[in-house]
Amino acid sequence: MSVALFPKDLQPLVDACRPRWSGAISSVDGARLSISGLTGIARLGDRLVIERADDAAIDAEIIGFQGRSIIAYAFGAAIGVAAGDRAVLQREATTCRPCDDWLGSILDWRGRKIDGSFPGEGGVEMALDAPPPPAPARNRLGARINTQHAALDTFLPLCRGQRIGLFAGSGVGKSMLLGSLARLVDADVCVIALVGERGREVRAFVEETLGAKGLARAVVIASTSDEPALAKRQCARLAMTTAEYFRAEGRHVLLVFDSLTRYAEAHREIALAGGEPPSLHAFPPSTFQAIASLVERAGPGVSGEGDITAIFSVLVAGSDMEEPVADMVRGVLDGHVILDRAIAERGRFPAINIRRSVSRSLPRAASPEENALLLDARALLSAYEDAELIIQAGLYAPGADPKIDRAMKRWPALDQFLTRIGDDSPAEAFNRLRTILQE
Repeated sequence: MSVALFPKDLQPLVDACRPRWSGAISSVDGARLSISGLTGIARLGDRLVIERADDAAIDAEIIGFQGRSIIAYAFGAAIGVAAGDRAVLQREATTCRPCDDWLGSILDWRGRKIDGSFPGEGGVEMALDAPPPPAPARNRLGARINTQHAALDTFLPLCRGQRIGLFAGSGVGKSMLLGSLARLVDADVCVIALVGERGREVRAFVEETLGAKGLARAVVIASTSDEPALAKRQCARLAMTTAEYFRAEGRHVLLVFDSLTRYAEAHREIALAGGEPPSLHAFPPSTFQAIASLVERAGPGVSGEGDITAIFSVLVAGSDMEEPVADMVRGVLDGHVILDRAIAERGRFPAINIRRSVSRSLPRAASPEENALLLDARALLSAYEDAELIIQAGLYAPGADPKIDRAMKRWPALDQFLTRIGDDSPAEAFNRLRTILQE
């Protein structure tokens, strides 16, 4: 907890009396700026204010060093910046002060509301780049959560403190599923990070998908697709720090993060500008560490704290689960839910491919009887899907295979079951599944 050294009314005077260190722009390459004159003073992560000749100013952040030059990246286009312009050093912005007043708010990456005002501040400073809780001290995954989505409450259970990935291409219902989960999942607080989202969809997500009831218990933090990479990275950090604040208060937090892919792309842009070498698909080697460091901050807290149950969306072009970000993410999450374009195109939503999706909370999250039901249902789904071509072509002769015969009878009800939303509890969903399998 920070302690104020001066009365608030004197703080502006104190700040004005501090020395102002400055350097000069030596070269400009897009949003990448080289600055001389601050060697030995500036630090990685410090902020700069670039004072242009036309009296306008832009913000930048120090992202690296090259010899005696400092490499900075601008928060936006560097149009109008010239060699020799003054770069005034501002110390790094490493903390924020979330509080309950943030609930029901839509904030930008700076933590400001739409009207430019800041919400209330708590009494505890939270580090934007805090390490995760110590691994040996963290709680284990908690009980199964009621998501009110039949597919997740049975085949792909979500437990308290679990971190799962939602892998999807464009136009297969990802945003609708995320919004539905944000409304219906049993949690005290919901923190929603919209990283690199299309501008027109932010309001649509909040008003139509999330709704007034969902927003009342939520904090939405958004950076739009047109904003610079630094803003997208800051949006992700602010959202994670906000979730950590509520976890430290002993609450169960649902973190909906859309998307890890755009966060990775923002990191790539910044890291390449800082001089890192490109690697697979131009992602620098540090990308995996950046993703893992962010993801590990979610999850169970330590004794006396709450938990962060996290849903991270991952954009997969052409449903390619081997593309770099998807491949990185699968190794650090506790399960992956795959939305299939072929399923969406035939009109079944949510378009979850059960065969390709995995929850690492199983089999512990279900009883022996429930696990037996899931094993039987998965076998029937697999049998039908493997034989689907010959069935639809009329080449299958009933009676040739008892398993396929049974799968053909059960498949329509099973497929319909996966669309159910609104069951009161996982137990109710399992009762419905049991009835389907026993008919």
